[in-house]
Amino acid sequence: MGRLVGVDLARALAVFGMYVVHIGPPLSATTGVASWIRYLADGHSSVLFATLAGFSLMLIAGRREPKTGLAGRQARARIAIRAVVLLVLGTVLAMEYGGVIILGFYGVYFLLALPLVRLRARTLAIIAAAFALVTPQLAFALNALLSPAVQQSVNAYDPLRRLSEVGVLDLLLTGFYPALTWMSFVIAGMALGRLDLNSGTVQRRLAALGAALTVTAYGMSLLLAGKDALKSLAEGGSSSSGSGSMPPGSGSMPPDGGSFPDMPASSLLAAGPHSGTTFDIIGSVGVAILVIVGATVAMNRLPRLRRLAKPVIAVGTMSLTAYVGHFLAQSALSVSAGTSSQTSWVPLLMFVLGAIVFAAIWSRFFRRGPLEHLLNAATKPAKRIR
Repeated sequence: MGRLVGVDLARALAVFGMYVVHIGPPLSATTGVASWIRYLADGHSSVLFATLAGFSLMLIAGRREPKTGLAGRQARARIAIRAVVLLVLGTVLAMEYGGVIILGFYGVYFLLALPLVRLRARTLAIIAAAFALVTPQLAFALNALLSPAVQQSVNAYDPLRRLSEVGVLDLLLTGFYPALTWMSFVIAGMALGRLDLNSGTVQRRLAALGAALTVTAYGMSLLLAGKDALKSLAEGGSSSSGSGSMPPGSGSMPPDGGSFPDMPASSLLAAGPHSGTTFDIIGSVGVAILVIVGATVAMNRLPRLRRLAKPVIAVGTMSLTAYVGHFLAQSALSVSAGTSSQTSWVPLLMFVLGAIVFAAIWSRFFRRGPLEHLLNAATKPAKRIR
């Protein structure tokens, strides 16, 4: 199967968006176009990453038609092995960089998605919509019931929590990317993976759907919650970046449903990045669809742009390496994360350029990125499944 170049480009954009959040200046230190770039990156880049994760599951499980029989069992085993590897890798990185690391959450997403990999696009879309409508309210109710004392009791017996800032409770409910609400993005990506993205008809319908979801969700939130409905956590003067997770209370909303005991129910009407509300989920899925479709159309219909974008596309083919690599490089080079006093975009631009140069050179000699090669090798035992 030939690579979906547009999807690779979307992956690269998701990686660069996370670079913006982790390395670039915070929203409070930007103005004009820079503010829009910073705002769009905050939350939306990680959502795009999660949506593309769902798409990637379909590449393993059988994209247009689900694999069955022996091939299906081996595909599910590959997904399960990847999930465990990502959970371990995410935990190791979280020991150093805190709860902002998304890879451990990825592992949980993959495990939870296993029962769904044989479903059709329509069914997956319905499930994603149901999750978007129900899980934010469920998360809010559960967070209200889970007092700090209860959370501490659960975490005390959690081996993952002893190792890092991210334990089982964080992975499922209280972390930056909790599975309860973020599975909507993954399942939506799985639905996209079942579609023929190279079809003009599918592209037009998805573009219309993405625009409708974005406008409706954010418009309704503004109408119901007022002018601050789309306010980003970064506007509180802190950034959901750096070598640790954001401390509670640093922004306008707690991360994804949060654990603030005094959060009013009216917060469920907001749609800011990482607010974890129904409006946030629906609007963010709409943005992700528009990016994926837009990148696919651009790569299919603009061959000159496709040639020029080849080094950037190479980053998308090794997004795991690019994601992990920027944390390691950040530590090795002692590059500080975005803070309220940082105004320079130079470190960010250097990281983006470095990723592009590395990916372009590496892809000339190797089919997969370094970590992608190791992850693929780790799934080889799945071929022994009978």
